[in-house]
Amino acid sequence: MDYREAAINLHKNNIVVDTHLDLAGEIYNRYLAGEKEVIKNRYLENLKKGGFNIVVSSLFIDDVFLPEMGLRVALGQISALMEDVETCNGEVVLIKTKDQLQTVVKENKIGIILSFEGLDPIGNDIKLLKIFYELGVRAAGLVWSRRNYVADGCSFSPVEEGQRGGLTKFGVKAVRKMEEMNMLIDVSHLNDEGFWDIMKFTNRPFIASHSDVRNIHDRMRNLTDEQIKAIAERNGVIGINAYKNIAGVKEGEDPIKKLADHVEYMANLVGPSHVGFGFDLCNSYYESELKFKFEPHNSDSLDSHADAVLITEELLRRGMSEEDVKLIIGGNFYRIFNEILQ
Repeated sequence: MDYREAAINLHKNNIVVDTHLDLAGEIYNRYLAGEKEVIKNRYLENLKKGGFNIVVSSLFIDDVFLPEMGLRVALGQISALMEDVETCNGEVVLIKTKDQLQTVVKENKIGIILSFEGLDPIGNDIKLLKIFYELGVRAAGLVWSRRNYVADGCSFSPVEEGQRGGLTKFGVKAVRKMEEMNMLIDVSHLNDEGFWDIMKFTNRPFIASHSDVRNIHDRMRNLTDEQIKAIAERNGVIGINAYKNIAGVKEGEDPIKKLADHVEYMANLVGPSHVGFGFDLCNSYYESELKFKFEPHNSDSLDSHADAVLITEELLRRGMSEEDVKLIIGGNFYRIFNEILQ
């Protein structure tokens, strides 16, 4: 069997999804520096090569803008993304509805779904959730790796800190409002205490958009076996993270094999119906920061979205069936989006 050819065909003929990319923030930064047509010039070709139909763009606010500028920067990111999508000659669509989701797949376009990476921009004003929903935001990671009005984030590595908390009183209100509005809840970056509060205070499926297996790489950003099982019990999905420090890729280690290890572990633990891609590719984002003086940040296990087929090839090589692989490369997250979008 030619595993590479089989992987390419699977990506070409099936739904492929990436549930985490800091696209809106990168576009916003590049627009401020005078660059336009970011998706067309930096992403479109590789997304097509990788067969991607859907990308979830985060709204991530850097620490320096918080708290005073969080709302302003989030709105600026949405505006910049919308403007950039308009330069793509109809090949890229901002998805707000189930009909748009299905049309993107049917017409082989690329759809972008907006998601918060931390609810920092709404502060403690629950009514702002509705405003952002009207602008197209359909999912929300409750926190980044810091505390906000909703919950506590988990640190990337051990830090000196006081008592950690789970969901705040406002956080409970927020997640219940999100379920009422059909806004998808995302637990990546949430600490363990907050995770189990989500299980307590919500009822619908939720996701971890970009997290790996803690039993493979012991970081708080990753999920325990019990958390992976809990997401599966809710019929949710976990997107594997390709950021080397989160996946635990060591110097000289093959990053593709490491990512396949995470996929295989989760699939063996809870079944292939609860695993997907949430790559969190950051190299281009780091290069786009306002100073524009950063050296390339070699954090990504993939050079671009075109390399996603390498993971699929490795999974096939390990004996995973094509039907299971179809779920992992996009079918599972497509199911979730079909359920949440109206």
